[in-house]
Amino acid sequence: MLKEKLKNYHIILASKSPRRQQFFKDLNLDFTIQLKEVEEIYPKELKGVEITEFLADLKSKAFTNLSDKDLLITSDTIVWLENEALGKPKDEADAFKMLQSLSGKKHEVISSISIKNNNFQKIISDVTSVYFKEISDEEINYYIKNYKPFDKAGGYGIQEWIGFIGIDKIEGSYFNVVGLPVHKLYEEFMKL
Repeated sequence: MLKEKLKNYHIILASKSPRRQQFFKDLNLDFTIQLKEVEEIYPKELKGVEITEFLADLKSKAFTNLSDKDLLITSDTIVWLENEALGKPKDEADAFKMLQSLSGKKHEVISSISIKNNNFQKIISDVTSVYFKEISDEEINYYIKNYKPFDKAGGYGIQEWIGFIGIDKIEGSYFNVVGLPVHKLYEEFMKL
């Protein structure tokens, strides 16, 4: 159904995230992956969803030769904890610090997606609340050593061991926490 709806478009996914790529495959979409290096720097006064919307848009601006038939998809996800954005950890110590700060607390996972071609751009966002139970230093170290979560905002993947043992509940989209609010993307695609 969706594939038929988008048959006249060339879908470009600008993401090296294996999870986002898998979502597009699972939606049965024909797409190409094109990557451009973008320095993900945003104005410090931005908060929460403003950050992810700014970065999704910034990533889309790296693609300057889009046609009417192109559909460029860029996105960004952050973990928002106590008025601070947690991106991807730089190393083991950074991942440990992030997971320690999430232990026993509620945080938000915020994702924004830019859908763009030569004629239009639409940015959509989603927010999911995630509640971590208290997790021990031993559990954090085990997770980091065995799962190496350095490509994940906040230093964790909900679909991995730490999610199984550490998350009490979520409010909102599970898939948003994995890295893409697929239901919202589907809705926007169906409007094209």
